[in-house]
Amino acid sequence: MVRALYTAWTGLRNEEKRMDVITNNMANANTTGYKKVEVTSQSFASQLAVKINDDIIGPDLIRGVGDVTLGVKIGETYYDMSQGNFKETGNQYNFALSGKGFFTIRMTDKAGVEHIRYTRDGDFTVTKEGYLVTKDGDFVLGDGGNPIQIPGANTEEINVNELGEIYVGNDYISTFQLVDFESYDALSSYGENMYEPVDGAVMIDSDATVTQGYLEMSNINMVTEMVDMIAVTRAYETNQKMVQTIDDTLNKAVNDVGKV
Repeated sequence: MVRALYTAWTGLRNEEKRMDVITNNMANANTTGYKKVEVTSQSFASQLAVKINDDIIGPDLIRGVGDVTLGVKIGETYYDMSQGNFKETGNQYNFALSGKGFFTIRMTDKAGVEHIRYTRDGDFTVTKEGYLVTKDGDFVLGDGGNPIQIPGANTEEINVNELGEIYVGNDYISTFQLVDFESYDALSSYGENMYEPVDGAVMIDSDATVTQGYLEMSNINMVTEMVDMIAVTRAYETNQKMVQTIDDTLNKAVNDVGKV
């Protein structure tokens, strides 16, 4: 009976985690370059239930009575890297990637330590010195892993082709450093739409093309998220009823049956 109570509790915890993921997805439905997070559920490893102190076969022997599981848990969390819809902005410093790959960004933390991270968010701008940066002021990298600096960026019109090559007039400036990874399981999220590789990440060439004047929106489908939210809510309520039923049974066993 206590095991049943624990099993119902694992169901509650699992649905709470799933709800957290869904609400985070919905909150970022309008975040540029955001990728949907998915979760899977799995049961705990099966355990062999045994009957101890069985006088039929001897007090020192045990007899298996079957496998039991101890409830459910989150199996894994992963990213859905499918393409998001493009939104036309007309801004010459907005870029969308079509295909697999990421822009390379150099960030500096509060301690002054530099980090290389990756994003699909191409909502960029330029500094007074002409450096191409993210909305948070982090450098966008180009040839040789160097920050992209565009002469006359605040007055001149720039042109970027599908290969990510940046031109001012006929003058070549740099090319976006686009990269991809062999497995997206080797990426961890940073903030809303940034990623950084973990140990074992294998970097490969990107096949993405660049479209200027557009942004890639999130790949969140609000209808799907709402349906999933309703399903999770109902599953949570079912586990709540199970806990209440077990509690009522335990109460009767202690207060009613125990008096007989």
